[in-house]
Amino acid sequence: MSARTAKLRDYSVDARVLYVSLLAALLGAVSSVLAWALLELIALSTNLFYYHRFSFKEIEPSGHHLGWTAVFVPVLGGLVVGLIARYLSPKVRGHGMPEAIEVIVFQGGKVQPRVAILKPLATAISIGSGGPFGAEGPVIITGGAVGSVLGQLLPFSDSERTVLMVAGATAGMAAAFSCPMSATLLAVEMLLFEWRPRSLVPVAIACVTAGAIRHVLLGPGPIFPMQPTVGPIHRAALLGALFVGVLAALLATGLSRAMHFFEMSFERLPLHWMWWPAIGGIAIGLGGLVFPQALGVGYDVIRQLLNDPVTWKLLVGVLIIKSLIWVIALGSETAGGVFAPLLMIGAAMGVVAGHWLTPISPGAWAVVGMTSIISAALGAPLTAAMFAVELTHNGGLMIPVLLSCVTSYALSVLLQPRSLVTEGLSRKGLHLSREYGVDPLETVMVRDVMHTSVFALPAEATRREAMDWLETMNHRGSEGWAHWQRIFPLIAQDGSMLGILTRGQMITAAKAGEPDLPLIEDGIRNPVSVTPFDTLRLAAERMAELKLRSFPVLDEKGMLAGILNIEDLLEARGKATLRDRDRQRVLRLRWPFGAGGRQHAERGPEIASLVDRAFEKMEQRERQER
Repeated sequence: MSARTAKLRDYSVDARVLYVSLLAALLGAVSSVLAWALLELIALSTNLFYYHRFSFKEIEPSGHHLGWTAVFVPVLGGLVVGLIARYLSPKVRGHGMPEAIEVIVFQGGKVQPRVAILKPLATAISIGSGGPFGAEGPVIITGGAVGSVLGQLLPFSDSERTVLMVAGATAGMAAAFSCPMSATLLAVEMLLFEWRPRSLVPVAIACVTAGAIRHVLLGPGPIFPMQPTVGPIHRAALLGALFVGVLAALLATGLSRAMHFFEMSFERLPLHWMWWPAIGGIAIGLGGLVFPQALGVGYDVIRQLLNDPVTWKLLVGVLIIKSLIWVIALGSETAGGVFAPLLMIGAAMGVVAGHWLTPISPGAWAVVGMTSIISAALGAPLTAAMFAVELTHNGGLMIPVLLSCVTSYALSVLLQPRSLVTEGLSRKGLHLSREYGVDPLETVMVRDVMHTSVFALPAEATRREAMDWLETMNHRGSEGWAHWQRIFPLIAQDGSMLGILTRGQMITAAKAGEPDLPLIEDGIRNPVSVTPFDTLRLAAERMAELKLRSFPVLDEKGMLAGILNIEDLLEARGKATLRDRDRQRVLRLRWPFGAGGRQHAERGPEIASLVDRAFEKMEQRERQER
């Protein structure tokens, strides 16, 4: 291994990650307190709207005694949310995830400080007045806002500020759901848009801190306790998991399209968007009048689906009424999250499917259903699978859960080009890819693509040589000027490079007169260079930073080894494209292993010789075609 290659590392992280991680731990503590405060605000808001009392007791709105007048409660809540959005901050609108992604990817992790206060307030009012949402999405944007504000107060780069924002966001989710591992995976699959130690380490530390403090504030138990699965999983149950995964993908696709249909419908209304949440509140109020369990977060309904025998009335109410008012409310762009509603709808779907599938354990199919719909709707299969363990503390279902989540994920990415959380970004004219891979420029070195046949000049060259060069170029015409070489090294007798001239400098020197003047006076001494063992990614970063299109390549002894142009970087990209698209047969079975092999073997070596020659001709023809 040369000294140059020994300097290459698997990771680009430095010790600054420790400083960011320390701040991330602080954010984890703050986010857990914010999650607890939001849950308390939701409880207070619910008591005020439906029970007309000042209390922080956790209660569902479905137990109210308001009668038909309860229809107007969500309308009032939506009106308050609309007023907050219009006159204080429009950032309180939406369910949190698309807004967080937009800030992370397109705005350098910069969030207005007031969002950290107004978003949980608007969410508490929305959910407390009956909105069929969860608190998790708003907790994400609230925790992210705190992390962003901290990153703006201190001297941080955009990437570090983004890491702090994601750390605060996922820590809020870890505290709300008691799911530090799922929150970390959510960051990887949906928020970070990279897999690097500089981001993964601080985010994981923030989530662990939030999870630990959550145990102190809200208790250590699972959100949805259920009977553990201890027996073996029958193979027929795996076929059932595939079936549930397909159902989840279809249902998630339908919900996503319905939500965006209502979004466009609200946009066509001849009213200011401030009134949309109140109009959506009408649908919520009417749905709650028909099926009261559709109102609010609905954790009690999810626990019932996981542990108790349920009626078809409950299942139909969740799958139809809850789904309908949820997508209408989301279309009105009020404040509220998507996780809890998806969990409830998916659990109901799993219970319905479980009537015809092989039994596993009580509540098992509900868990499979609720996690697979999260996977399909958000495009986060690993996060969804880990949810099954952390939300229920039932690790015995991991095999069918993972199979169902991957199935729903695979089918959903084929059915819809955008997920539930990215379609809104696309309609704003923004695009992002959620596929991560190794940068092709990182796997190719300069030595693999540099030009080694270089026109160089001796160090003592004069302007006369530039005049001769210019005359030759003009004589060759367009063919000469199209040549790849844009810089011209000046080389000493020992092979070391003393300087370079760009093509423009050569032309200027040729036209300046004084033919005996040393050419090095017109060039660049000690130019920026790269080595044969640098990666193309490093070379590309230097080109972007210095606004240069060509670099001389110097070996370990400082001798000229070649020239690298910006066009050469495309070669690595081309290789990556060919790797994805070029399909060819690498191995071929010969007759002794194929059909009829025995007959050919019986006919003796002459057949084998003919076969070998046929294969050789076919391979030769394919090589010529390539």
